[in-house]
Amino acid sequence: MTIGQLSILIFALAFLLLVVFIGIFLMRLTRSVAVITMDVDTIARSSNEILGNANELLDDINDKMKTLDVTVDTVAELSETVSDLNSSIHHATNRFSSFGNLAKAGTAFATSQAWERFSRKTNKKKEQK
Repeated sequence: MTIGQLSILIFALAFLLLVVFIGIFLMRLTRSVAVITMDVDTIARSSNEILGNANELLDDINDKMKTLDVTVDTVAELSETVSDLNSSIHHATNRFSSFGNLAKAGTAFATSQAWERFSRKTNKKKEQK
C-alpha cells in the first residue's frame, strides 16, 4: 500500500465519519423540530380557545354595558331634575323669605310645581322609550 492509497483511505474514513455525524445531527434535529411543531400546535389550539372565551366575555360585557347605559342616562336625568327642583325651591325661598307665613305657602307651592314638572318629564321619558 502506497502513501497515496493510504491517504485516500484515511480521507475516505474521515469522510465516512463526517457523513455519520452529520446523519446523527440531522436525525436529532428532525426529532427536535417534530417536538417543537407539536408544542406550537398545542399552543395554537390553546390560544384559539382563549380567544374564543375572550370574545364571549367581551360580548357579555357589551350587553351589560348597554343595560347600564340606560340606567346611567336615567340617573343623569333624575339628577338634572333634582337640581332643577332644588334651584326652584331655593329661588322661591329667597323670593318669599320676607313674607313669613306667606313664604311657607309659596315654598310649598313652588315645591308642588317643581314636582309636577318632574313627574311630567319622567312620564314623557317613559312614554318615549
